[in-house]
Amino acid sequence: MSRTLGVSRSGFYAWRDRAPSARSTADADLMVRIKAIHTGSRETYGAPRIHAELADEGIQIGRKRVERLMKAAGIAGVSRRKASRTTFRDQRVRPACDLVDRNFYADEPDRLWVADITYVPTWAGFLYLAVVLDAFSRRIVGWAMGHNLKAQLVLDALNMALTQRRPIDVIHHSDQGSQYTSVAFGLRCKKAGVRPSMGSVGDAYDNAMCESFFATLEC
Repeated sequence: MSRTLGVSRSGFYAWRDRAPSARSTADADLMVRIKAIHTGSRETYGAPRIHAELADEGIQIGRKRVERLMKAAGIAGVSRRKASRTTFRDQRVRPACDLVDRNFYADEPDRLWVADITYVPTWAGFLYLAVVLDAFSRRIVGWAMGHNLKAQLVLDALNMALTQRRPIDVIHHSDQGSQYTSVAFGLRCKKAGVRPSMGSVGDAYDNAMCESFFATLEC
């Protein structure tokens, strides 16, 4: 084999017998944990959700590393089925700044909430579901369902979260849908001391935590 590879016999055996690097050892340990989380999610979690779960366990690594290890292991999350857009930006309104920048880590409850809207098919037609998810606990703290996409839908979800949690200076992160950029929603946030934050247009990774939750919900 050493002749085929064009290396010396001693060089080949030295390469074969050398100890694995610290990086490869760490990757092997991470692979075990990633597979366990993926299996525990009924094989629905993708890289964003697994990355968040690892962060909860105190394992601080980059999402790209999680993606690389998942690809090497041949595992993937369940993608949300392509659906009709549920939110559209009101071009007349300036969106809030992105205070999150895809960093969904929170060190305690009610520091960061993420919100989004999806649709739920029923025998009678579609219902729309608005949720508010706490980034620390990964629990839904507010939700509302309705037959239309008016701003009241997200207001109801926010009001439930405010009533249940009574947060102080919480960040509320969403997309730039017209419901979240509406005057009524902005005024409610201001009155409650909520800091609105919005991701960029058309990029699911800017609200990956909610996207991952909806993927799990639809399984």
